[in-house]
Amino acid sequence: MDVLTDVLDRVRLKGTVLFHYELGRPWSVSLPKFPDAVFHYLSRGSASLALEDGRTVRMSAGDFVIVSRGEPHLLSCGRGAKPFPLLDLDRRPAHLGPVRHGGREGPISTMICGLFSLSRPSRIGVLEALPPLLHLRPSNDGWLELLLQRIVVESAVQHPGQQAVLSRMTEVLFVEALRSWIKTLDPGEGGWLGAMSDPYIGKALQLIHERSQRPWTLAELGRGAGLGRSAFSARFTRLVGRPVHRYMVARRMDEAALMLETSDDAIDRIAARVGYETTTAFSKAFRQHYGIPPGRYRVRKRQ
Repeated sequence: MDVLTDVLDRVRLKGTVLFHYELGRPWSVSLPKFPDAVFHYLSRGSASLALEDGRTVRMSAGDFVIVSRGEPHLLSCGRGAKPFPLLDLDRRPAHLGPVRHGGREGPISTMICGLFSLSRPSRIGVLEALPPLLHLRPSNDGWLELLLQRIVVESAVQHPGQQAVLSRMTEVLFVEALRSWIKTLDPGEGGWLGAMSDPYIGKALQLIHERSQRPWTLAELGRGAGLGRSAFSARFTRLVGRPVHRYMVARRMDEAALMLETSDDAIDRIAARVGYETTTAFSKAFRQHYGIPPGRYRVRKRQ
């Protein structure tokens, strides 16, 4: 099983291109807190991005940045420009072409801004595994760079079905960004996303996601991964960032939440399908993870 695909299918990823700007020096725009991840692609020119805590990245043409927690931040280029709230600018949708802002000096900076949102909660987490500020410099011959350039072209002039195309392209963009970032990770970085590439723990993650309902023991997963029990347990915790049992429970809770939302199956049947012998044990685990019992979760999600 493709672990990343399994997780993304459950969190229901959605990508949105919000703005397409041409910015003349000097310029400075501020962004408020967003509930979703914010991304910026600088196709031309230069810029600086700064979070409120002081973390800063300098962007040049071709750079792609994700503010993973949607934290407030400032984008700027040149001196003397007072920060202008991005949401107060001309907010013409990206598919209607670029909006001009800033001073009259060159060179012009061209930037695409958008959101990556997850419509379902996940106890494993995708955005949580990313650094708060993810800065990528795509290679000229890579899929990520080609995709970003295509989004710029697609958003420049209105076409039939354009919003649907941009939405699908930004969803692929997120996956390509994850792939590019994962390639840069050293062992022990990136939590479960980085651990997928490990020759041992990657096998164990596949087993857990393929058969999460099975009452796996450390010894069984260790054999499947090619390690002894103790070595496997220590390696899993070090690379994934949580013990095996906690990860397995989180995977089961994700599966159970999806069933509660999308099926009319009885709670005792869902409990059995995700590996619990009793409804009581399942309900206790579910409440620990989501803060409410499974029945109330189902009602709330369907309101």
